Amino acid sequence: MLDFLFLIFILPFATAQEIPDYDKPYAPIFFDRPIYSWTDKIQIKIIAPSWNTDKDLIDSIGDDNENPIKVSTRSHSLEPYRLTETDVSSGIFTGEIILTGFLHDADGDGDYDTTPRTIGNGPTNGFLEVQRDSAVTVSFEFADGVVLSESVPVSWNIGNVEFVDDVFYNGDYVVVRVIDLDMNLNPEAIDQLPIEVYSDSDVGGITANAIETTESSGSFVATISLTQNSASSGNRLYAIPGDTISAKYHDHTLPKPYSESDNLEIQAQSRMESAVPSTMRLDNSAVNISDSFGNYLNSVSSNQQVQIVGSLSNNQDFDQKFVYLFQVKNSQNYVESVSWIQGQLTSGQNLQVSQSWIPKNSGEYEIETFVWSSLKDPTALSNSMSRSISVE
Repeated sequence: MLDFLFLIFILPFATAQEIPDYDKPYAPIFFDRPIYSWTDKIQIKIIAPSWNTDKDLIDSIGDDNENPIKVSTRSHSLEPYRLTETDVSSGIFTGEIILTGFLHDADGDGDYDTTPRTIGNGPTNGFLEVQRDSAVTVSFEFADGVVLSESVPVSWNIGNVEFVDDVFYNGDYVVVRVIDLDMNLNPEAIDQLPIEVYSDSDVGGITANAIETTESSGSFVATISLTQNSASSGNRLYAIPGDTISAKYHDHTLPKPYSESDNLEIQAQSRMESAVPSTMRLDNSAVNISDSFGNYLNSVSSNQQVQIVGSLSNNQDFDQKFVYLFQVKNSQNYVESVSWIQGQLTSGQNLQVSQSWIPKNSGEYEIETFVWSSLKDPTALSNSMSRSISVE
């Protein structure tokens, strides 16, 4: 009798459990992104206050056969999959899965870079295979015959490569960034990918490893030092001022209309410059006129072959490519002769350059010389020089 009275006294104070309103199902499903790549981690959230059945405990949903949660792609699924409440009595249930893609060589080295698998029962141990252009669907059987669902697309992306700066100077580190969400192959680890970096002075260049900035960013950075005095090696690139520096990335994970076997070469360019003003990089002396034996001449006769002689000096601590251009104009300011010499001066080198000229007519002439980095990029490496000469 005492036991019976005790039960009557206690039961009214027990916590009541709410029953979900099956006539008005409310359990919206959310994802943490509007679109995913093939190896992303997906965060799932379902707001289901009517499934907060115990006000004092962390509840779970989806892990039974009567009201299961199913996480699926077109050809694979996890069911039932459990989500757990974020806090006591929150009514918000969360979980996550990691997409594992399909067998594919993502970096072009001939080996598969993924381990496709479908396994796990939640809330954080799920792995799910998925194709390139697909979708992930989360469905929750709220009641018998009442299924709430939401889908999110899965797609590959075209990557991008860029230099952090447009111009680099002596002593700078070249920073190259690759953004390719498809190469975040393990969302719980730091991934790497190869990029090719080369300069005008070393077209072979180097292959550098770009390191992911965080575990699931899909943004990769390579830091490369520049050298003007030694060969390229490792993450060191030989380049001299005036060079274009190029970065090349091969994207093997392309969206439609590309096929899964296609790859795309993506490039970016920057430049290396010197802190020394361009017109002060080489010393260009005034020209002299000499005969074929090297004797300097003060006067010249028409139809006499002479040599126009100039002198260049490189006072920089690195090699310098150049084009030395000769131009002869008559008294009417018409150009009668143009010629040039291409070469490279090592650090500290002095060099005489000469070009033959045969004046056809007597008169006053002006000889001009220009020193450029190249014919394609006529950046002046010194001030132009000129002198007048009379031809008898």
